[in-house]
Amino acid sequence: QVQLVESGGGLVQPGGSLRLSCAASGSIFSANIMGWYRQAPGKQRELVANITSAGSRNYADSVKGRFTISRDGAKNTVYLQMSSLKPEDTAVYYCNVVGVVVAYSTLRALDAWGQGTLVTVSS
Repeated sequence: QVQLVESGGGLVQPGGSLRLSCAASGSIFSANIMGWYRQAPGKQRELVANITSAGSRNYADSVKGRFTISRDGAKNTVYLQMSSLKPEDTAVYYCNVVGVVVAYSTLRALDAWGQGTLVTVSS
């Protein structure tokens, strides 16, 4: 079993900042890609940013220059520092981990999701 625990969401004014955290626990052999997605009301879930185990980062165009993703490999934790927040950033943010887990003494593919944390940007 792999669990992802997210924290850091909340209400912030436009132009403000928030930092999201996601800690993955369980029989994780490797967390190859850790990332954040978001889903706004009435819209599809979209990639916000992800980071590989080698440190390669990928951002949605809408957040480039405002959001920074980072990870602590030893703790299997990924962070999303969000700055200059806009009302259109309002969404439920989901953590995602893609990698490999140990299950019954074998290695299996991992694609796990957190429960989501709400970010509301409003004055």
